[in-house]
Amino acid sequence: MISLNDLPIRDDLRGLTPYGAPQKTVPIALNVNENTHSIPDAVAKDISSAIAKAIHTVNRYPDREFTTLRERLASYLGHGLSRDNVWAANGSNEVLQQILQAFGGPGRSVLGFPPTYSMHSIIASGTGTRWIPAERDAGFEISPETAQRSVREHDPDIVFLCSPNNPTGTGLSLASIEAAYDATGGIVVVDEAYAEFAPTGQPTALTLLPGRERLVVSRTMSKAFAFAGARVGYLAADPAIADAMRLVRLPYHLSALTQAAAIAALEHSREMLAMVDDIKEQRDRLLLELPRLGYHAWPSWSNFVLFGGVEDPHGTFEALLAQGILIRDIGLPGHLRVTAGTERETTAFLEAMARLSPTRTAR
Repeated sequence: MISLNDLPIRDDLRGLTPYGAPQKTVPIALNVNENTHSIPDAVAKDISSAIAKAIHTVNRYPDREFTTLRERLASYLGHGLSRDNVWAANGSNEVLQQILQAFGGPGRSVLGFPPTYSMHSIIASGTGTRWIPAERDAGFEISPETAQRSVREHDPDIVFLCSPNNPTGTGLSLASIEAAYDATGGIVVVDEAYAEFAPTGQPTALTLLPGRERLVVSRTMSKAFAFAGARVGYLAADPAIADAMRLVRLPYHLSALTQAAAIAALEHSREMLAMVDDIKEQRDRLLLELPRLGYHAWPSWSNFVLFGGVEDPHGTFEALLAQGILIRDIGLPGHLRVTAGTERETTAFLEAMARLSPTRTAR
């Protein structure tokens, strides 16, 4: 038996480790920002029926243009978008990978602002695109001035912006997105995986698409739609961006079953998104209660909270795990991240944190 290092792997991949949060079977999993609410029974029944119907045609290849799904996604997004503005793939990670396959690659670069979604740099490595880390402002913010200065300094082919940001939960102003776009002749990607959890009325980067042919807004059904296991991500952009995706996608990359499930779920978007309000309520509980326990909870527009002031992050992580509660140690000194769960799960986490901090008493 040989090891990975014995294989003629690409030099730029040597020494790298694959992405992956701990996968453990525990009573309360609050580590990967999943929607902890299950799909309502009536919706699940309709999705099951749609999949059962699609099963009868799986002897044939699916619609490689996933036309109906793109129409439903465009309708869900609104903002005057049509199916020509939409592209989808197996999770937003595959969408981002296809963007880098089309616009990145050897000799090209992508700029990001860590700490941010770790898959951005990993996908860059996988596509041979040089990753350029730029600094954020205090409080994990990115001001328009910082965005413009960083882009002009490094002159990347692609810019990745994350709004709300993962793992910090930080929002991003439209002015910062505009500043980054105006400073480059390349592609600007705004990763809005958690957009549905932003404050009510908060404008989305979708409003910036008209007249900005190099702007791409990526979304996912994993979070707000509780569809993490179905793997459906998508983007909205000028139709020419979708044409670029067609050059690099694998044939028939979205299965007939995936398309059927996603279309059925989108027919019930109101019921699916009803869970979002409850999740935001639990997130706001975390933002209120963690400071009462003596921790610093960073403002969050997402379905998770990053909190600091943790003397021993790894020890706290292990102590919670011993109680059946799995959260995320993201490697940021003094910090941990927790997903907003159901009311019961959030209560269990807060009570466990109080037990682990005998000198910090809730009020």
